[in-house]
Amino acid sequence: MTRPPLIVFSDLDGTLLDHATYSPAPARAALDRLRAAAIPLVLASSKTAVEIDVLRREIGCEAYPAIVENGAGLLEADPTESDTDYTRLRAALDQVTPDLRAHFAGFADLGVDGVALATGLAPEDAANASRRQFSEPGLWNGSNAELDSFLQELEALGVSARHGGRFLTLSFGGTKADRMAEVASRYDNPPKLALGDAPNDREMIEAADYGVIVANPHGTPLPPLPGEAAGRIHRTSAPGPEGWNSAVLDLLDSLNI
Repeated sequence: MTRPPLIVFSDLDGTLLDHATYSPAPARAALDRLRAAAIPLVLASSKTAVEIDVLRREIGCEAYPAIVENGAGLLEADPTESDTDYTRLRAALDQVTPDLRAHFAGFADLGVDGVALATGLAPEDAANASRRQFSEPGLWNGSNAELDSFLQELEALGVSARHGGRFLTLSFGGTKADRMAEVASRYDNPPKLALGDAPNDREMIEAADYGVIVANPHGTPLPPLPGEAAGRIHRTSAPGPEGWNSAVLDLLDSLNI
């Protein structure tokens, strides 16, 4: 595979997609320039493979893999049907002490209607969000002490947990940063640009050669990162795809791409 001059990894909601409209339209100039330069654009999101596959086609980066479920897995450019981690994950979950297990309601436990209620998604979107392959988000309704015991039992089974907003997400590990390194190696490790707006993007942004924190007035802002003082990480003034567009074009100009 030919080594490109750059590879771009991008979060979606609030970053490449507008917070209100979910459209990438304001970033079209940068998207077109990336495509003209044959620079891979790898989407990296908490969304499922089903959700990202649709968005990947709309954005025009279906030729490249995507990071799904917050780094728990990859959606290949040419996906094939195969067994995934999800079956093993649910089986491990059911090995937890029943009294503790009863305090966790995963997406499979909630069902599509419950996921729609918990997330505010429309039924069709909730159905797509429920089609997990690598991780299981859920709601915890026990005490902190019970949560500690729950997590300890899961850890003994090889399952890790991450808090994100209202959900506790279980997986067999993997972060956006882990997957970024995996995908970049396929392209002979070109310089990496990572863009995101939320705490779950931090590892990816810090691990990239060039990091961009996209302004999102609707979310919790990332704290100052060490790479900002060194000039390796920048923040946009404009939010969402407008800020994304400016940041990508500025970097392409500075690299003479």
